[in-house]
Amino acid sequence: MDTLADAPQSSLSGVARVLVHAGKLSVKAAEDLVRSSKEQKRSFVSAVLSAGAVNPSDLAHTLSNVLAIPLLDLAAVDPQRLPRNVIDGKLATQYQVLVLGKRGNRLFIAGADPTDQEAAERIKFATQLTPEWVIVEHDKLMRLVDAASSTATEALESLVAGDFEFDVTEEDTAAAETQDVTTDVEDAPVVRFLQKMLIDAINARASDLHFEPFEYNYRVRFRVDGELREITQPPIAIKDKLASRIKVISRLDIAEKRVPQDGRMKLKFGNKAIDFRVSTLPTLFGEKIVIRILDPSSAKLGIEALGYEKAEKDRLLEAIKRPYGMVLVTGPTGSGKTVSLYTCLNILNQPGVNISTVEDPAEINLPGVNQVNVNDKAGLNFSVALKAFLRQDPDVIMVGEIRDLDTADIAIKAAQTGHMVMSTLHTNDAPTTLTRLMNMGVAPFNIASSVILITAQRLARRLCENCKTPADYPREALLKAGYTEIDLDGSWKPYRAVGCSSCSNGYKGRVGIYQVMPITEEIQRIILSQGNAVDIAHQAQREGVRDLRQSGLIKVRAGATTLEEVISVTNE
Repeated sequence: MDTLADAPQSSLSGVARVLVHAGKLSVKAAEDLVRSSKEQKRSFVSAVLSAGAVNPSDLAHTLSNVLAIPLLDLAAVDPQRLPRNVIDGKLATQYQVLVLGKRGNRLFIAGADPTDQEAAERIKFATQLTPEWVIVEHDKLMRLVDAASSTATEALESLVAGDFEFDVTEEDTAAAETQDVTTDVEDAPVVRFLQKMLIDAINARASDLHFEPFEYNYRVRFRVDGELREITQPPIAIKDKLASRIKVISRLDIAEKRVPQDGRMKLKFGNKAIDFRVSTLPTLFGEKIVIRILDPSSAKLGIEALGYEKAEKDRLLEAIKRPYGMVLVTGPTGSGKTVSLYTCLNILNQPGVNISTVEDPAEINLPGVNQVNVNDKAGLNFSVALKAFLRQDPDVIMVGEIRDLDTADIAIKAAQTGHMVMSTLHTNDAPTTLTRLMNMGVAPFNIASSVILITAQRLARRLCENCKTPADYPREALLKAGYTEIDLDGSWKPYRAVGCSSCSNGYKGRVGIYQVMPITEEIQRIILSQGNAVDIAHQAQREGVRDLRQSGLIKVRAGATTLEEVISVTNE
């Protein structure tokens, strides 16, 4: 048999070179198979096995020995335990790979051709993880890849058949027909793709889906536990059809592509209905669409599930059960303010209580609560809705956000005249909320006499219980983060994120970090004397109110999250 030395160094590469080097193929046979695989547009490994030049087991063992890469028998792997939705199914089929699991920033990939650099780069780009190959026998691999692909196809077909449907009215379909886009909108591949993305997002516990058109590519990303991650890159030709499909089912104007639009759609998922909030934005290369998943069950988890410490929970419950006053929830966008407010409303939602809310828009449907959407075009803004509420005999009023002096004044007057008012503000912590109201123009006397409690909050990623492991931090680092010498008594250890098949880089879900500050008589005096946020913060500390960093450190001590995560979300 002629050897690799007989051929020019550049004539063969990858698996072909390994097989020639190991004496499994002659140079000529390898060159013929390389040529054949290119002509037939399939992988070299498939060409070798189809030709019977090497059997799957021999090929796997040879590659493992020569390349020093672990060999795995897929017969011993339970397909049901393999992680899902890590890489796009089309990508897995194209490169004939299977995801085995994750650990940290490493992604373990089963494949028959570990020399495929193109596959490694595409997977790394799609997941932002470093692929590490595990060699498997090609025939066993393809059985699992094909099974996964067919299962997904069957699932989609069953969903399209009726197990999974959008709440689209006849009027919506008629609107599509009048605008002569029915063919585009009802394009079957687009329908299936959108349904698959929504299912994958729900299964991945995502809060948002981003559909983003660029000049040469189209990208889909999910926000999971507060972090955006790329899921797939469908053909760019799909962008207009996909936008039209989403617009029809969310009751938006299909013909209008020059201005942003907001809408809603509902998905019937078995016996469960899930609402989605849709936002479109014209960009240089098409309409970017963001879909927010609104899960009504999140408001019914109970206050214990939100992560309040006992003292903080007791303060909040005591405040919302008072007959009148104002409770404010503050924090940046995406910090969980809406879920906290809805959880409070759910506690108060009793047959003898009249609750009205005005939001932009209403995110979660709560039966028994009168919910109003802001409509600026029709002249229905927060202040107009609030004035109307006061004539509707309300007990509890929830304002989605206090944005201006007019809204703040009406809300405060409502709190002073026998109503419980809840609202949100975008401020960094509880003390700065009071100075923000003063800067808006609200009189200090009105603030002191109406606001009874302020909650500031953040969301930190929760450690996965399956794979978290104790971490050794230098004592100086713990002290610098905010712990005291008394805290570091050796009775506890912090944990760090590792990563496993059931989580995302060591995290699964999120936990709330809270600063719950009641407005006491001393704080009222500071407000009336027009004191600043620093004075209020010092007084709150003296009264036992923990700031956000201190609350986060308690979560680290309890093993709920990591020190790095707390520092990241509370580093003002």
